[in-house]
Amino acid sequence: MPIIYIFNNAFKPYHELFVYPPTFFVREPSVQNFVELMLVTSNSIVPISRYIFNSVFIALLSVVGVTIVSVLCAYPLSKHEFPGKKFIFAAIILMLMFTPEVIQIPRYLVVSSLGILNTYWGHLLPALALPVGVFLLKQFIDQIPDSLLEASRIDGANEIIVLARIVIPMSMPAIATVAILAFQNAWGNLDTSALFMQDDEMKTFPFFLSTLTSNLANNVARQGAAAVAALVLLVPNLIFFVILQSKVISTMAHSGIK
Repeated sequence: MPIIYIFNNAFKPYHELFVYPPTFFVREPSVQNFVELMLVTSNSIVPISRYIFNSVFIALLSVVGVTIVSVLCAYPLSKHEFPGKKFIFAAIILMLMFTPEVIQIPRYLVVSSLGILNTYWGHLLPALALPVGVFLLKQFIDQIPDSLLEASRIDGANEIIVLARIVIPMSMPAIATVAILAFQNAWGNLDTSALFMQDDEMKTFPFFLSTLTSNLANNVARQGAAAVAALVLLVPNLIFFVILQSKVISTMAHSGIK
């Protein structure tokens, strides 16, 4: 229902956006809001294509980076014994309890000390550690029998081959779920643009859309463009989820063994 509402809201003319009582479905569809959004973006100093490029580039790199880091972290936590294993996993579980606002200052200090402010690394590096992704993959890999991995090692497979040819293929449902979470986190993220980027050329499309209705004298102006902006932010997430939805369902309903 929220998805249907967002699609309808984007096509509502202004007199329907502010009608009371509010309507759920659009009665007189109009592309006026899309035209307004294009007019607003055409007057911006930085072209809208730059914001879109930044968002797509960062989102794709985040999906790849988060997936690789999560797999490389979850596999040893699940199938290997080493000092501090329980402490590390407990720390990851503890990270799930913290909201992003709690770690904004420490994260800024880390990014600043690394000298990656106003760079693509400033967008990417804070997103690489996704505790929920590590937790999900670790729990999924736990279901792969140790005997299967031992049989592979007896046949001469090293750890890289075991991971690449057995663990990863059998964990694809969980990996797809982590990829969706990573994409959603990167695509809608405003914090890195607001905190780590000084130049508009390095900021993302969601951050630009968040400024459409800011610093205005009233609450009516650009609300149509904001409605379209909400749709623009939703569509990539929706498409990404639809493509990988079967893997997500498998993660929730089945084990890692076929």
